[in-house]
Amino acid sequence: MIEITIKIEGMQCGMCEAHLNDAVRGAFSVKKVTSSHSKGRMVILAEQDIDEEKLKSVIENTGYQAVAVDKAPYEKKRIFSALRK
Repeated sequence: MIEITIKIEGMQCGMCEAHLNDAVRGAFSVKKVTSSHSKGRMVILAEQDIDEEKLKSVIENTGYQAVAVDKAPYEKKRIFSALRK
């Protein structure tokens, strides 16, 4: 899995977050997408990598600006994983 974090400008409220989340879910196959207007970012968890330019295009078509995109491998955290050795 991959975690994609996007810095977004223009979000003002929870409805902005929902609007962006719905746009991303409609355009891509994602496991999870969350947005925060107070932090100015969106975090996407997906099985496959998402094309950065297409992602920016979907975000910008909703009226917001994607400023930066950061991608990193994602490994699900388990409650008791720290206890295993």
